[in-house]
Amino acid sequence: MAVRKFSNMSKITKIFLVLVTLVLISLGGGYIYIKNEVSKYNNLIYPSVYIENINLSSKSKTEAKNIMNKKFSNPIEKKNINIIDDGESYSLLYSKLKPKYDIDKAIDEAFDYGKNLKILDKYNIINKKETKKYKLSLSYDKKYLREFLNYVEKKINRNYENAKINVSNGNINITDDKKGKKLDKDKLNKMLESKIKSKSFSDINIKAPVNESEAKITKNKLSVINKNVSNYTTNYGSISSSERMNNIKIATDSINGTLLMPNDIFSFNKIVGPRTLKKGYKKAPVIVGTKAQPGLGGGICQVSSTLYNCILEANLKPVEREHHSIPSHYVELGRDATVNYGSIDLKFKNTLKYPIYIEGKTSNGNVNFNIYSNKSLNNISYKISSKVYDTITPKEKYIYDSSIPKGKIEITNNSSMGYKVKTYRNIIKNGKIIKKELVSDDFYRPVDKLIKKGV
Repeated sequence: MAVRKFSNMSKITKIFLVLVTLVLISLGGGYIYIKNEVSKYNNLIYPSVYIENINLSSKSKTEAKNIMNKKFSNPIEKKNINIIDDGESYSLLYSKLKPKYDIDKAIDEAFDYGKNLKILDKYNIINKKETKKYKLSLSYDKKYLREFLNYVEKKINRNYENAKINVSNGNINITDDKKGKKLDKDKLNKMLESKIKSKSFSDINIKAPVNESEAKITKNKLSVINKNVSNYTTNYGSISSSERMNNIKIATDSINGTLLMPNDIFSFNKIVGPRTLKKGYKKAPVIVGTKAQPGLGGGICQVSSTLYNCILEANLKPVEREHHSIPSHYVELGRDATVNYGSIDLKFKNTLKYPIYIEGKTSNGNVNFNIYSNKSLNNISYKISSKVYDTITPKEKYIYDSSIPKGKIEITNNSSMGYKVKTYRNIIKNGKIIKKELVSDDFYRPVDKLIKKGV
């Protein structure tokens, strides 16, 4: 009985050993198969591995590089981005950017995928074929991009242009205003960076992001100027030297074409500027104190006085004005306005609800100013009048001087009458004075006659 039991156990062991051997043989064969399958990809990229949208399964590094260069590196050199603004196009050439995709880096990453894993894990990657994707990054010359943006900005940016008005022989012409434009460079930069990095190889058109600014003075605002509402003329031809005539013309031309919007303030000295030889001014008599003596720009007080009378008849309000120390011969008492650069100015404010245009001209010995504004202002007219309410007779004063012969007389200063005068503005509607307002109350001090007498 014991021998039979041992015999049965021997058979079971043999069967077990056979089974184990068969399993080992099977496993060994499976391992060899797996090893062979994995080894096929030792120098190849695993299945379902992509760079961007390119499937590089079973490709060597060299093959992958050729494919990627053909797809990405070569076409990008021919690509353009066009910036469009108002029908103008500014082209950014990719070739100038020196673009470069990191193809070698991406291929190395794709090739190395799974290569450091254990053999069974490698086999699973190969067998399951799960998609693995890698991205290309692009490098380019950002300095050139900045230079391109600066170029586009310079081309697009412009300041707004106000509408302009010109009057010739009573004909009024108004030019269009233009909006200002400013490129949003930061926004465009972000747009360009996004487009540059895109993997599209067709040309791209981008509308330039631009901010517009309205002109301060539009054609619509100036279109209300349609009528001459005031004019005034004085004559200088009969009493002026050629130098004085020259000065009057230069100053008048400086003022001609001045536009004042509502609430703007006119400054004679600011508009005319310094009276210099460089500007063409010449020496002519100017009143200093109570005497006339040569000075650059002599005569332009006639310009300021003529303009002063013109603005009074347009119902404009003087802000700053001084009369001469002695009466002027070219306008009535109380209606003159002296100026001296740096110290005495003629200023007035446009208190009308419409803009005004000042036309100044000289011709045939006359200086003339016209003010143009809206024709509705002519429904009321303004008449300026002056009234002398006191006259002061100058005195004679003697200065005794031993440096001249005894009994000899020299007049060193001629006398001038003194006046107190009020100037009014009469407001007339339908031919009747409806109001009278005081404009100024001036005192021209008497100038005593000075006589030197020898003792």
